[in-house]
Amino acid sequence: MRRLALPLLLAAVTAGVQGCFPFVAGGMTAGALMMADRRSSGTYVEDEGIELKIGNRISEQLGDQVHVNVTSYNRKALITGEVPSAEIKDKVGQIAAEVPNVTGVHNEVQVAGISSFSARSSDTLITSKVKARFVDGKRFSANWVKVTTEAGVVYLMGLVTQQEADDAIELARTTSGVTKVVNLMEIISYSQAKELGTRSNDNPGVPSPNNTAR
Repeated sequence: MRRLALPLLLAAVTAGVQGCFPFVAGGMTAGALMMADRRSSGTYVEDEGIELKIGNRISEQLGDQVHVNVTSYNRKALITGEVPSAEIKDKVGQIAAEVPNVTGVHNEVQVAGISSFSARSSDTLITSKVKARFVDGKRFSANWVKVTTEAGVVYLMGLVTQQEADDAIELARTTSGVTKVVNLMEIISYSQAKELGTRSNDNPGVPSPNNTAR
């Protein structure tokens, strides 16, 4: 299944580069990125498609009056950015929810003026620093947590054990420039992590609750 999905992934992977910074910088191919991810290959490719579809629909319906970023992980869409009114914020959430295969929407857009290029560049730098700290910390694979930064606020998405989530939050929270961390990660048990075929640093004797958030 993973091999069959590779041609589709190669066409879509560009949209997910921000969340995979250390691996792209390290020369990993799109196929290797997918193989290292805890999502199935089908879900990985579907998430890329969800991002493109939501982004295109928002652009078509709302044009340049909004600045919106879309991040999808495990079919759940995170929407960040700036819009001119609460009504348009609701509209953005509605557009995202109506895209096929989206199972949940985190509408985090702010009613504010559109951010500057320098502010967006700062957010990109923060994302890179957080991902670099994940790599340097060696507590879990940095590919298991997707990082999005907007106005200094870091959003974390992924399929992780409770210990991995705690470690990711701590590393992100203590990264320079970060003003707040929003945890959108989905919690899986140690046994579930092993079933996904990926290494976990969690203690197998400690159960992990499902779908907790902070």
